[in-house]
Amino acid sequence: MIKIPDAIRSASGLALFLLLPLHASANTLSVPGDAVVAFQVIDDLVLEGESERRDDILLRPVSGFENATHELPKYCVVVGDALQDGDRLRVTAKALTCVETEGGDSDIYNGEISAAAYEMDGSYGLAVCDAGRCALPSDHVFHLKLASGLEIEEQDNPSARINEQRRQADGAGVANPIPAERPDPDSD
Repeated sequence: MIKIPDAIRSASGLALFLLLPLHASANTLSVPGDAVVAFQVIDDLVLEGESERRDDILLRPVSGFENATHELPKYCVVVGDALQDGDRLRVTAKALTCVETEGGDSDIYNGEISAAAYEMDGSYGLAVCDAGRCALPSDHVFHLKLASGLEIEEQDNPSARINEQRRQADGAGVANPIPAERPDPDSD
């Protein structure tokens, strides 16, 4: 993910802006509607019985996998739902929280997402069901295809303000006072 200042939107920077498929621009996490991102469940998922449903499962993005057109920041969690539908497990995503870190700073993005799971071969749903039981292990990589683009504004980060106060060079400020000189109680 790349941070691009508002000035890049000038006429000379427009071409570069359009070539970047995933970026944080003007404190916005943007992903186009046709994006395909590799994912895994965080914990193994097992559904027993036809048409069983599990809400609020946790997913995480995985980088470096084939046929993925985009990558999300390393620190992301997606909340979704899973439904057994015949011989396939249907997984849909509904919420996203990402933290993008750069040096000592971090940006937080939290919003809604609309995406569905596909196998790596492009088939809809996950082929992890057999005899009425679906088992999706946490090492199974699949694709989430976005149904619509994401434009998520950066969230307020109170810890960033506190950390800024602590980083004040001269130690002035309530969050980082200079320690007082005190005698060592263990010395003679």
